[in-house]
Amino acid sequence: MKIKKVMGPKTTREISSFAVWLVCLMLIWTGAATAQQGNPLLIPGKQTLYQKVITHPGAKLFAIDGDSVQVLENWIKPFTVYYVYERASVAGEPWLEVGLSSTEGPIGWVNGVKVSDWNQALTLVFTERTGRRPALFFRDLSSLQTLAGSPTPRKQTTQLVSQFGAIQSGEMSQPEDFPLLAVEPPGEAVSEKRFYLIPIFNALELFEGVKFLEVASIDPGSGQLPVDAELKTAIVFVIDTTVSMKPYIERTREAVRKIYDAIEEAGLSDKVAFGLVAYRNSTRKTPGVIYEAKVLSDLRDGSQRKQFEYALAQTEEAKISTHSFNEDAFAGLKTALDKLYWAPYQSRLVFLMTDAGAIRNDDPYSSTGMNEAEIADLAAAKGVKIFALHLKTPAGKKRNNHDYAETQYRVLTGHSDPDIGDLYVPIAADRAAAGVRGFGGVVEGVGAQMVELVRATGAGERLVLPDASTAQTQDAVQEAVRKAAILGYAMQLEFLGARGGIKSPEVVNAWVSDMDLARPDKPTFKVCVLLTKNQLSDLSWRLRVVLDQAQRTKRTGARDFFNSILSVAAQTSRDPNQFSRKPNQNLGELGILAEFLDDLPYHSNIMRLTEEDWYRLSLGEQQTFINNLKSKIKRYTQIHDDVANWTSFGAKEPGDAVYRVALSLMP
Repeated sequence: MKIKKVMGPKTTREISSFAVWLVCLMLIWTGAATAQQGNPLLIPGKQTLYQKVITHPGAKLFAIDGDSVQVLENWIKPFTVYYVYERASVAGEPWLEVGLSSTEGPIGWVNGVKVSDWNQALTLVFTERTGRRPALFFRDLSSLQTLAGSPTPRKQTTQLVSQFGAIQSGEMSQPEDFPLLAVEPPGEAVSEKRFYLIPIFNALELFEGVKFLEVASIDPGSGQLPVDAELKTAIVFVIDTTVSMKPYIERTREAVRKIYDAIEEAGLSDKVAFGLVAYRNSTRKTPGVIYEAKVLSDLRDGSQRKQFEYALAQTEEAKISTHSFNEDAFAGLKTALDKLYWAPYQSRLVFLMTDAGAIRNDDPYSSTGMNEAEIADLAAAKGVKIFALHLKTPAGKKRNNHDYAETQYRVLTGHSDPDIGDLYVPIAADRAAAGVRGFGGVVEGVGAQMVELVRATGAGERLVLPDASTAQTQDAVQEAVRKAAILGYAMQLEFLGARGGIKSPEVVNAWVSDMDLARPDKPTFKVCVLLTKNQLSDLSWRLRVVLDQAQRTKRTGARDFFNSILSVAAQTSRDPNQFSRKPNQNLGELGILAEFLDDLPYHSNIMRLTEEDWYRLSLGEQQTFINNLKSKIKRYTQIHDDVANWTSFGAKEPGDAVYRVALSLMP
């Protein structure tokens, strides 16, 4: 009966109301469909680049702009990147309609206070505190310019840091025109293991070699050591055990005995540990060498001294020669980095001991498929410093191997601080006795610095940075000890920062210099690309496809290959989400590559090349370039599997975890 009543003539008004409601609903649906099919807002002045924002911790997703009630998502994973579909102002506050994709439409609204505009994927990480001054976060560009142009920037920087500290402690009131918003903590370092984000919004290069960057600094807090943590040091010997190394293996035993005696005398037996890895060369080519690389002893502290010394005593050189003068040093290093148990140790050091260069991924018998740059990045991700002790023997000179090996090992051990430069230690070994003496002096001197680091930190003493005016010396032992002292200073700051939970300053908008204002040759930051696990997989897949095509067609010097690689590099820095959306897109072919490259404050190696540069390379140089790309792909696989350094912030999908990939690893 009720049904008949609803449909009867007496319900004309109801039917009319229902029709109006239905029409309204259809209009809403139509509008939604239109939005669904629409594109995000373009960056002003661009034809293909969409506006994107990155969320701060505490951001929420709402159904309607300005509405704090209709919450669609109460917790958005920090550092989520959204595309912007619409901007609005409600009660003086900015609101943005956003979506996760540039093709699937908006999903809700976020408060503009909880996001920052971020139209590329580049971010910054503080460099080690090996003598540079704390980074300053300025209120505006003009304040930064004023200090940079000062005739006494060192004095001005020191004064500002001191004043900022006094303001923070309440010892002085903040002047209205005070130029600083924040200062990198001066007494400790922000641990690189701590996940923070410093996205780049804008960049200017007003002084040659120095960029002024508009940034935010967001630190949700992670990676803190227990407050009662004690500093422990790991020292690992990665030894070439081919036939020429016997006297140096014996000298290592002597050096280790002396260092063990020193730590026992200082009461540090449980805080300094040694490990041992041996390497040779390809067993596929020369089965008689027995192994390519193997762990002879995991890390053992003073309580296990006898076991380590026994392992060292049993270390023997190979009985036969390998197939090449270069040996598989990278196999030894990778084994040490991957197989040893580093977790209990905060300061980590490797002595690579060799009299030859390392076979690279262009050698068919390379067991790692990697080159020196990627091995260096793997070590950095593990927090390991590598000293390369290169014995310059007559045999190496005869084979013209010295320059080749030196170039490799300077890249392997390179450091951004010009006062360090690298941790390559050339040891003159024209006569065996002189080589053994120099070698032993370096091991004992550097080892003593690491022991002092542990002793001082445990006693609550601050290490003193070696005087910057101290001239670099030609003496291998003295120079290695000088560099070890600088590293020890930085390691202590890193440890104290991690134990104290020292955070990156949190600012919404500020200006910084990418170089130390008092020392413009010292970088304050290094550049990374923020990628999700899915985006890294897409990048690896895309590069494999491009390389496979190049090898199949034998057209490694062709325009399509160069443009394809350049396209991958540009898209990674600009908008890594697009890999999965348009897997076959070649920006060069579409004529929009320039727009992807424009306004990027930093470029990867390939992005610094012009097409003319590419064609100038010989076929051999082009092949080297391709081999280096293959090495990067190997490194992507390792990063993918590096569980400790992926940060999820509670993301439901493992593929949504994020990682700061060094720009140097980009194509």
